[in-house]
Amino acid sequence: MTTITTSTDTLTRDALAVLQPGFVGTTVPDWVLRRIGEGLSSVALFGRNVAEAEQLAALTARLRAERPDVLVAIDEEGGDVTRLEVRTGSSFPGNYALGSVDDTDLTRDVARELGRRLAECGVNFNWAPSADVNSNRDNPVIGVRSFGADPALVARHTAAYVEGLQSAGVAACTKHFPGHGDTAVDSHHAMPRVDVDLDTVHARDLLPFRAAIAAGSKSVMSAHILLPALDPHHPATLSPRILTGLLRGELGFEGLIVTDGIEMQAVASAYGIERGSVLAIAAGADAICVGGGLADEGTVLRLRDALVAAVRNGELPEERLADAAARVRDLADWTHRVRGASGPGAAAQEGTAPGAVKSAPVGLVAARRAVRVSGEVTPLTSAPYVAAFTPVANIAVGNDTPWGVGAELARLLPGTETGSYTAGDDGARAVAAQVVEAAGDRTVVAVVRDVHRHAWMAEALDALLAVRPGTVVVEMGVNEAEPRGAVHIATHGAARVCGEAAAEVITGRTAG
Repeated sequence: MTTITTSTDTLTRDALAVLQPGFVGTTVPDWVLRRIGEGLSSVALFGRNVAEAEQLAALTARLRAERPDVLVAIDEEGGDVTRLEVRTGSSFPGNYALGSVDDTDLTRDVARELGRRLAECGVNFNWAPSADVNSNRDNPVIGVRSFGADPALVARHTAAYVEGLQSAGVAACTKHFPGHGDTAVDSHHAMPRVDVDLDTVHARDLLPFRAAIAAGSKSVMSAHILLPALDPHHPATLSPRILTGLLRGELGFEGLIVTDGIEMQAVASAYGIERGSVLAIAAGADAICVGGGLADEGTVLRLRDALVAAVRNGELPEERLADAAARVRDLADWTHRVRGASGPGAAAQEGTAPGAVKSAPVGLVAARRAVRVSGEVTPLTSAPYVAAFTPVANIAVGNDTPWGVGAELARLLPGTETGSYTAGDDGARAVAAQVVEAAGDRTVVAVVRDVHRHAWMAEALDALLAVRPGTVVVEMGVNEAEPRGAVHIATHGAARVCGEAAAEVITGRTAG
């Protein structure tokens, strides 16, 4: 049994320091402030914590009144995965759109502006970017969150994103190591398994992480995936071979290693969150992300006590927990020093000199550049009917964020109506008939998302086009299917600005 040389208070503080818990509400609960006073070094924010920018700034200021160097983490990828703009849709296109443009300066500028907005709100740690190579076109959870399927492209844009984000004083967290792009299962629900050889892992999946490390990424997030070529027995989050041997040893990463949400079923269902947390820290992780679904004081205390007990019974080396806590505090210190040197939100802001013509926001510029059009566009001058073929959202995206082109078209062409259509028992022809009936004599704009992954959606779209061949088709997911419709518009993402860019193409007008 390991001899404990630290005091109970130090051990407890270290155990709290490695947790990154969430909470419920748009103000800070008393229990969070209490635990910060006892050693908690990080908190995690989600869409449920954000109402608007001023509220979020007040929330983070309250946290810093308790601890000036607290890490305030958020899952703000831009694009489909947004927490800052969870109720309106993001002002920034996601990785797939940026990869389709393939301008690393643009990616760097987008990440810098996103970081500036986070810093203005007091957020200093972003669980982004996704460095996953989307090599499986049917991947249910990565998709447009990836820069693309080409490892070299993903690598250069991952590096640019890290540089842009951290130039705004916000720590990047490159994810999901060692690569979630070749999975057919969502790790929120079950354990994905990736059966590829070691050469493929190194040539494909690890290339973007090497680039992120070279670019100075302050953090890396582990994936809850089983990759037998690296470790046949443990998922990456719980694997000493992968976290300590590969990431620390072979790749030379010295920053903070954070787990993906420990309550995700890939880990929780097989190990439980307490044992999963202990095994993750023992394997080489430094921080436990928790709170996407579990966001209460009881969960924090259970995990704290599990870590303390594991040190006491010799399962978790005391030095390993102390090292993990020290790495958390080192990152917190970096963010505090950067903030102190420049002030909150001090990165260069968008805008122009007085009297100059104001340029479009960089997010909209990027979204416009990402649009690809097949067919001859005759701009619409009267309000269309928008048929949104809506798949089940994955948990990372959530159901709270609006998407599509209906709202943006309605601003340009008042009177535009939108109907939502999902897979049902009536069949594809029935869906198409419902769309035709609802549209009447108006032009139909059919909006799809990953049509190549959803047979019902493809069949319904084909049935619609058979009777309304003039339909405009807008693909807002991964653009893998052959273009359909008289006009086919691929936005490479479903962020609000992607919808705005598509609406501009459809109408030949800008929102102004």
